[in-house]
Amino acid sequence: MHLSRQRSPFFRGQYTVEIFKEFTFESAHLLPHVPEGHKCGRLHGHSFRVGIHLAGKVDPHTGWIRDFSEIKAIFKPLYERLDHNYLNDIPGLENPTSENLAKWIWNELKPLLPELSAIRIHETCTSGCEYRGD
Repeated sequence: MHLSRQRSPFFRGQYTVEIFKEFTFESAHLLPHVPEGHKCGRLHGHSFRVGIHLAGKVDPHTGWIRDFSEIKAIFKPLYERLDHNYLNDIPGLENPTSENLAKWIWNELKPLLPELSAIRIHETCTSGCEYRGD
């Protein structure tokens, strides 16, 4: 049986999805609490990739959860603090592991993006973490 557009939940926005917007930034850091001689205890840098994930009901009028350009605008001040900077100098990131970075970004964004469902950090092509709140 075929559902008409007027009766279909899809077209009324009665469905939940997760969207994401990804950004890249270059930063240097060192990890102060690793064992003596550990390579991450020395100053080094990464081409970080961060995914900002939002989940919620799709607005029936716009057809989206949030405009991607809004996410970009909201993240921009954080991006400017992170990109081409030394992470250890940023308050709250004195021990800038991927885990701590993900939680820090979450704490900064959650008040501005109530739909925030996850922060995903990639510090290399094969290593990263995902934080979904406490």
